[in-house]
Amino acid sequence: MSAAAGEPLPEPERPLGRSLALLGLLLALLAGLSLFVGRYPSPPGLSPGLLAEDEVARALVLDLRLPRLVAAIVLGGMLAAAGLTMQMIFRNPLVEPGLLGVSQGAAFGAALGIVALGGSTLVVQSLAALFALLGLAGSWVLARAFRFGGATLRLVLAGIAVSALLSAGVGLLKLLADPLRQLPEITFWLLGGLFGIGWEQLLWLLPAALPALVLLHLLAWRMNLLSLADETAFALGVAVRRERLALLVLAVVGVAAGVAVAGMVGWIGLITPHLARRLLGADARRALPAATLLGAIVTLLCDDLARTLAGAEIPLGILTSLVGAVVFAIVMVRSPLRARA
Repeated sequence: MSAAAGEPLPEPERPLGRSLALLGLLLALLAGLSLFVGRYPSPPGLSPGLLAEDEVARALVLDLRLPRLVAAIVLGGMLAAAGLTMQMIFRNPLVEPGLLGVSQGAAFGAALGIVALGGSTLVVQSLAALFALLGLAGSWVLARAFRFGGATLRLVLAGIAVSALLSAGVGLLKLLADPLRQLPEITFWLLGGLFGIGWEQLLWLLPAALPALVLLHLLAWRMNLLSLADETAFALGVAVRRERLALLVLAVVGVAAGVAVAGMVGWIGLITPHLARRLLGADARRALPAATLLGAIVTLLCDDLARTLAGAEIPLGILTSLVGAVVFAIVMVRSPLRARA
């Protein structure tokens, strides 16, 4: 049926299945390449045929690169999915998982474990996950005590305050840390990286991140409702406060598990949702899977660069910040996003 006279024709939607298939294929190709890229036996890496002959190469691929590859994919997908979730339910394109005290809470917990409790991997990861969740809880409690603005604005303001307090705590712990042993460990953890990932560390990440990812995708249609004005969402039968809190908890639990394992990895949760909306529109049912795949691709690519660009490994957080800032600037200077339902 043709449009009425004077009315613009609707912009055709990009095919969802084809776009996601292309992103999935790109991720699969990059994952396959990542297993063989590295500095052994010499740059740019080893050949597939060497796996049958070299026991060291097999151990390197199966025990080091494969768990690291899985961690990069799950971490990037979780950060991106959490970022898009928060941007939609807060109706703010600049919101990302670190806004509500989650990242700074994890940083404080890790620094506390390094300085005060011996710095074992188990202690650092446990405290990082615990304080990430406590960061969200503190933001939620403080937001309920605020008397300025609506519920969403209060929560964002409370997150900023809690993040500042925890950041000050991290600074104090760095001041108290042993400058020869503990301070470098804190600094490197804050820069982020997957250099210590093995199958054991995946047991921290996968049981929390994978269920959170699945549930967020199943509830993507509720994000569309929560992105409306609270009054409109309530009129459509949405329990706004309860459902917003449920989605937030899912996002934060997954992010907390990722941050506990990998440290501070920024920008993935901010930039990939913007790219996903440009590719497939603003509908969360389309944008969320695209953001998840894009987050996994960007994180895996940055991790490959982190371990191959130089003789010493570059912290992952440095590369994600560099790539994310450049892409974000490019996205912002181009034409604004035209949302499609």
